[in-house]
Amino acid sequence: MEPIKISIHKIVDLVLRTGDIDNRFRDAAPMYLGAAIHRKIQKESGDNYNKEVSLKLETQIDDIPVIIRGRADGIINEPHGTVIIDEIKTTTLPLDYIYGQHKQHLGQGKCYAYMYLQTLVNPPEVITVQLTYFQLETEEIRRHTWDFTADELTAFFLDLLQKYGLWLRLEREWKIARDESIRQLSFPFPAYRIGQREMAAQVYRCIAAGQKLYACAPTGIGKTLSSLFPSIKAMGEGKTAPLFYLTAKTVTRTVAEEAIRLMADRGLRFKSITLRAKEKICINDKCICNVSNCTNARGHYDRVNDAVWDMITNNDLITPAETESYAKKHQVCPHEMALDAALWCDLVVGDYNHAFHPDAYLRRFFNDEPKDYVFLIDEAHNLADRVRDMYTATLRKSALGKIKSNLKDKDSLSSKLRKNLRLIEKYLSDMRKEHDEKRSHVSRELDMVFLAFVKMTGEAAGEWLAAKNSHELHDDILGLHFEISKFIMIAEMYDEKFTSLIEIYGRDVAVTLFCLDPSKIIAGGLSRARSSILFSATLIPLPYYREILGGNSDDFMLSLPSPFDPSRLQLISHYGISAKYKDRESSYMPIAQTIHETIASKKGNYLVFFPSYEYMQIVYELYCSRYPGVETLLQRSEMSEAEREDFLARFDRDNPSTLVGFTVLGGIFSEGIDLKGDRLIGSIIIGVGIPKISLRSDLIRDYFNNYNGQGYDYAYVFPGMNKVLQAAGRVIRTETDSGVVVLIDSRYITAEYRRLFPAHWSHMKMVKGSVLDVIRT
Repeated sequence: MEPIKISIHKIVDLVLRTGDIDNRFRDAAPMYLGAAIHRKIQKESGDNYNKEVSLKLETQIDDIPVIIRGRADGIINEPHGTVIIDEIKTTTLPLDYIYGQHKQHLGQGKCYAYMYLQTLVNPPEVITVQLTYFQLETEEIRRHTWDFTADELTAFFLDLLQKYGLWLRLEREWKIARDESIRQLSFPFPAYRIGQREMAAQVYRCIAAGQKLYACAPTGIGKTLSSLFPSIKAMGEGKTAPLFYLTAKTVTRTVAEEAIRLMADRGLRFKSITLRAKEKICINDKCICNVSNCTNARGHYDRVNDAVWDMITNNDLITPAETESYAKKHQVCPHEMALDAALWCDLVVGDYNHAFHPDAYLRRFFNDEPKDYVFLIDEAHNLADRVRDMYTATLRKSALGKIKSNLKDKDSLSSKLRKNLRLIEKYLSDMRKEHDEKRSHVSRELDMVFLAFVKMTGEAAGEWLAAKNSHELHDDILGLHFEISKFIMIAEMYDEKFTSLIEIYGRDVAVTLFCLDPSKIIAGGLSRARSSILFSATLIPLPYYREILGGNSDDFMLSLPSPFDPSRLQLISHYGISAKYKDRESSYMPIAQTIHETIASKKGNYLVFFPSYEYMQIVYELYCSRYPGVETLLQRSEMSEAEREDFLARFDRDNPSTLVGFTVLGGIFSEGIDLKGDRLIGSIIIGVGIPKISLRSDLIRDYFNNYNGQGYDYAYVFPGMNKVLQAAGRVIRTETDSGVVVLIDSRYITAEYRRLFPAHWSHMKMVKGSVLDVIRT
């Protein structure tokens, strides 16, 4: 039997954890800075200090052969024979607080001590374990030591392995059953759709070779199954560790669940878990994770192992509903329990955040030794903008000033925080005066003076939070501390792919560190996996998406044809109307008339997509006054989840009369909705989707102009055309659907835009006048 490889970190974190959840203390120490401090302490610890000592122990847990690995930060061999195992922890938390969690840190050190003793021919009778804590903001160092005999360490280590052995046996027996079911699993349909076999084969080959794939796979191919089925087959052959199916929207996650359920109905044994954001699965109205605000936070870590065991041994397909049920049963945090359960699952279905967000990525997976993970990234056209937002940080003078004004306490910690807030506020006021006439200022250089003020304020806020757990301003200052921590984190990684903005809003001023190019960050996130498969129906043009999504010329691209009969989709480009901003006033009436000509051809449900709310509102009012007998719906800029559902529910296949929904291109109804059959028979798209001209888009344009000469395409044309493709893709969802798509804008006839049409648009008809006769033919 092949030995199972386990890290000491994983064993200790599972078996020795105890106590409460408490978000009042948040360690903001970046990994790279912690590593630098480790090296500094190690270098200053003398010639007897052996740093980063790798330890390995081959043993058995019950009858299961294992290889246990770890790396001691330091082993000190004193001249008189004393041996010290040094475990270093860097933190931004108060040292008194972090020492209260020392049980796990000490347990890790004791494991290294035991493993080191096994390497010695003449081991000492007593070995010392030392915990070295370094506070990053104050640079204070504290050391604590404990002496243990070999017998004490042996008893501790064997007890630890016995407790972990229950989980190890569960994992081993599950994998045997799972892999046997995978070997027996066949494709869950009688035949592949057009393009589906090709995509599945390419996914398998890339996973086996440890490569990336960028796939443009039109609607109808079955992208979810085409990625999951070969990935599961590769897992059964030992080519991958757990899979991560990452999406931008909740609705896409349910599609992944349905695919697993479909294969499970055909004999697959496979554990999957769907993660939800903490705020959405929290049992409380406000997500405040500490014992003062959440009953489940107290003693969570004393109960969570039983909760996870109960859930994973009684469920294979774990949805958020199951997670909530078991969390309620065991009185634990559902979010934290789900993250723990994910470690014992074969598939984790979640958000892009779980692999890419600087705070929310799954450290319990990705901070350990690299494993053969596979990322399946759905709707990948959304990823660049999402990551750009994740790595953009803003601090506003008004927000800082509000906290300063409300903080009236006279104690030293409050005075220190107020003083630092005052320094930042004054500095921002001086910025506003300096740049008032410009309204905005751009700098490629990081303002190191401002950053120094921000760091001092972050330190003062951290000290205040540690001492003021029950203060009425605690949540406000905690939020400020999070924003400052993010700002500092991005400042530390600031390079040519970022820029600094100073933006003035009346008396207010904001400083933003803006991510221009997320490709390097995305590439770093993808490096956490052995292989990544990025797919969407609208990765057009593919070379652009491969570049912006962290790929390079060695990574594979795949473009597949639509599986649907092209005769079922009428495609019309009306180039006789200009929707350019300068021509909009003269376009209102022709657009209203073209909408009515389109819907007059056949009774049914239609969506009309506009480039802005203002444009939509004007045409909507004009249309309603001119054609009062038509039933219409209008998207509002702010709609609740219930209002969105009501809007879509109106698109019933049995509507007695025609329904026209007026919506915004790139909005909540232009992608991610699935109105099959007669629920939607037509889309009318006004304009080419170009984002509104803005400072930030112009900065992206200028950056890529300098980088590759394609700035306007990267900032405006490609993102805009993606919105158009997504909106057009709402019409044909299955092989039996039929409908019409009308594009209205003079730019669609140009080579610049025709080059971006997908291959299955080759039958598009160009019209300058009325569309009615073309539709009827």
